[in-house]
Amino acid sequence: MSDLTSSSATPPELLESLYPLHVAIDSNPAVIYLSSLNTNSRRTMTNALNTIAYLLTSGHADALLLDWSRLRFQHTSAIRAALTEKYRPATVNKMLSALRGVLKAAWRLGQMSAEEYQRVTDVAGVSGETLPAGRSLSMGELVALMQACSQDDSPMGVRDSALIALLYGAGLRRAELVALTLEDYSAQERTLKVQGKRNKQRLVPIAGGAAEALTEWLKIRGSEAGGIFLPIRKGGHIGWGHLTTQAVYNILLHRAGQANVAHFTPHDFRRTFVGDLLDRGADIVTVQKLAGHANVSTTARYDRRGEVVKRKAVELLHVPYQRTGEGKA
Repeated sequence: MSDLTSSSATPPELLESLYPLHVAIDSNPAVIYLSSLNTNSRRTMTNALNTIAYLLTSGHADALLLDWSRLRFQHTSAIRAALTEKYRPATVNKMLSALRGVLKAAWRLGQMSAEEYQRVTDVAGVSGETLPAGRSLSMGELVALMQACSQDDSPMGVRDSALIALLYGAGLRRAELVALTLEDYSAQERTLKVQGKRNKQRLVPIAGGAAEALTEWLKIRGSEAGGIFLPIRKGGHIGWGHLTTQAVYNILLHRAGQANVAHFTPHDFRRTFVGDLLDRGADIVTVQKLAGHANVSTTARYDRRGEVVKRKAVELLHVPYQRTGEGKA
């Protein structure tokens, strides 16, 4: 995809002033905006802003070097068009949200007027809906994964059982899982205090096998303060600190190979958590709160019940198909 700086609608003198930006960190709108986000969101929005900055400057400036205060409506409208050609609607809207966020920071810093800010952000989101990526895991696959862990009698096997149990039994995001500390779990109430997106906290009850798996791991982990899920070195020595999100991915990849389970992502546990609860009759608003979704429409995207209804509907039809040669006398 070509860069946006070749557009005849963009004045040459404005293009030359888009980069580089040499301002103090506390006056950089990208830094101000990104610092207001939690760690996981900051990583996502930094990538989004870098993508936009590279588009505008043919790769010469990233988000921290671009002079965002110089952007005008022709830039943001061209950015929207370019992103729409390459990404799904949800991704484009997330990137436009990052763009609006950094432009608001530029306005608040006094780097653009209120009128300039209103004009440059007057870009509509992208409509359209795609099916959620990933898949649901079957109960057989969940059982196989847990069996693979139980056959490992080392501390790693107990930890991984608890890790998988919470990813499914509590519907946690990877970033939420690795951020958990011992003080976030109330053994008496059997609840987890989860730090979600945009620093929103929620209480998630832990029940059944998930609670049992977590209890067994905590017996081995010990009562020292720190992360619930700790790295384990060779020889079964338990380290300190927190697991990384990449470590969680690697653990699941390893256990999937042992269990002979087809490829899945950590987020697929969350998809399965939501879908299974709705299949079993849980109220969608309650599921929304458990999952930490900002809008119930997000929860509804993982509702599989409509697919079952649609399948039953098409099965009412009779298609008079005949194999080749069957209709001949």
